[in-house]
Amino acid sequence: MERLSTEQAFNQVIQSEKPVIIKFFADWCPDCKRLDMFIGDIINKYNNYKWYEINTDDVKGIAEKYEVMGIPSILIFQAGEKKAHQHSAYTKTPESVKDFLHQHLA
Repeated sequence: MERLSTEQAFNQVIQSEKPVIIKFFADWCPDCKRLDMFIGDIINKYNNYKWYEINTDDVKGIAEKYEVMGIPSILIFQAGEKKAHQHSAYTKTPESVKDFLHQHLA
């Protein structure tokens, strides 16, 4: 998973014609660490998509701009538009993340 460290990089990535998946996180977030324990297998399953992550503390204002109220959150973007958003409360299990991706990418 490639880390995006600027809003400019983020804006460039989301312009993709193919859907891209972006994890919003912060280093201090315990639920983010829990997600990291199982996300690798999910990335392998959905390896035909580009995966990115962005630290909401490092890139100020990006979370607010895309209505990310809790972290970790997983968002799907395509052609500059937010297509889907899985809020933090629903990213706690591998099953819920897989269901979200299957629903929006299958």
